[in-house]
Amino acid sequence: MHAQKSNFTITRMVRLLEVLAWFHGESDEVSGSPKILMDLREDGEVISKKTVAKMMRRLCLKGVCPKRWKTTTVIDGADAYPVDAVSRHWDTGALNQVWVGDISYLRTWEGWLYLATVIDAHSRRVIGWAIDEHMRADLVEDALKMAITLRGELPAKVIFHTDRGTQYASSQITEFADKNGLTRSMGYTGVCWDNAMAESFFATLKTEFYYRRVWPTKKGARLAVGEWIEDRYNRRRRHASLGQVSPVNFEMQYLTNTAALKKAA
Repeated sequence: MHAQKSNFTITRMVRLLEVLAWFHGESDEVSGSPKILMDLREDGEVISKKTVAKMMRRLCLKGVCPKRWKTTTVIDGADAYPVDAVSRHWDTGALNQVWVGDISYLRTWEGWLYLATVIDAHSRRVIGWAIDEHMRADLVEDALKMAITLRGELPAKVIFHTDRGTQYASSQITEFADKNGLTRSMGYTGVCWDNAMAESFFATLKTEFYYRRVWPTKKGARLAVGEWIEDRYNRRRRHASLGQVSPVNFEMQYLTNTAALKKAA
């Protein structure tokens, strides 16, 4: 009887190690023990965080953590800046209340690409993005157009918070925001924490994905980054701040709960 129990325990442990290794590989080898724990529990396993961490050490598996970021903001002394309407309180508890935006650089063997994003501060979902070989205001406008198209009808007030980059302070984006009912908000120059949510996304993108590969062509980088944003980040990557679910799943839960509350009222 004891031998049977022992064999059963060994068999279960081997299976757990195999499943754990599979989930880690499925995450592109970036998930740490908290995310792997949620994967295993959703798969029906009754297991503790300490056990998962111990098993990952046994398999020499580690999560990937973003590095500290550097500001890349370019400002123009002639630009006019709106007040900071957020004060680092990005998440108001509802969708489409605060959007955050930023631009980052992506290097390829053929030269630089520039990625502009629009993120919903409540769900952390990238709702708008644009990649091009320039970083003019058109890049920001294209990302905002995607966000507006995805969201459809918006509340009376949507705050669009950014740093003081010259693209965001331009007359083009000022006019576009006014036309589309967006309230502009900006942090202070050189204070990365004033736009930390947008910066955090880029740190995740580069550490978990971009810096772990080589990019011979701009076309390949564009396609791969777009796929990573829409498939991996928005739909599959777990976020600790969202209760270890993906942004899209979080939004589905939010909409379901909101509809239930309206029906009950």
